[in-house]
Amino acid sequence: MNRLDTLPPLSRVIATHGLSARKSLGQNFLLDLNLTAKIARQAGDLSACDVLEIGPGPGGLTRGLLVEGARHVLAVEKDARCLPALQEIAEAAPGRLNIINADALDLDPLAHLSSPIRVVSNLPYNVGTELLIRWLTPPEWPPFWQSLTLMFQREVAERIVAQPGGKAYGRLALLAQWRATPRIVMHLPPGAFTPPPKVSSAVVHLTALPAPRFPADPGILESVIARAFNQRRKMLRAALRGAAPDIEDRLLAAGILPTERAETVSLEQFCALARRMPGGAEG
Repeated sequence: MNRLDTLPPLSRVIATHGLSARKSLGQNFLLDLNLTAKIARQAGDLSACDVLEIGPGPGGLTRGLLVEGARHVLAVEKDARCLPALQEIAEAAPGRLNIINADALDLDPLAHLSSPIRVVSNLPYNVGTELLIRWLTPPEWPPFWQSLTLMFQREVAERIVAQPGGKAYGRLALLAQWRATPRIVMHLPPGAFTPPPKVSSAVVHLTALPAPRFPADPGILESVIARAFNQRRKMLRAALRGAAPDIEDRLLAAGILPTERAETVSLEQFCALARRMPGGAEG
């Protein structure tokens, strides 16, 4: 028998180690091992991959990743209370689980991982978006990861995959879709978690592209997008006025009407505009 199968139910693990979820750490524990295994499978074949998991908590998804055959898992957990429970999993999967007690925002995981690398996490709600943006905006591309399989609040997940024309469309959709292919692969109700959050959740799978979908300087593109969506109710000629004195001409050259608003402009058009801004390839 697989030694992982002999581990106690997560509800008992939580009771044994006194692991009440802490709101300050964005914790909502997923205890159904059938669900955690299903999430692990969304990441694809892990047998030849190292996996980075942020915020494993009592280790439900960690177990799923190991059971599904991950070559090696690096579990980064800020809450020291969870370490004994995670150590029990490490002992049931000798040599395959490395646990680090650290804040994921302060840690460089690459010193502990070997390529190819995939990230699979039920991200703490309070740091999920920040971590995603970091992974999407490294100094060089391709990134260290092949794919990201991440759980978010449903509203955040919908923002990642949003298309032009809706309220969910914005900076997060553009950053994600410029360099990756994102799709929602699972929905989870509040009742799947302990304690139940006030909102539904969803798992997003993002596959890294070998190169950005359209050419653009990353810094210029991010600046244009930020300006455009910081004043999303304004026409672009007004929202981007401070970016260049002849912004209307630059918008027209990129195939964008100056009277359009940010939420109607496609990723390809934003990239075309970035190339025509000062410092861009055609600016």
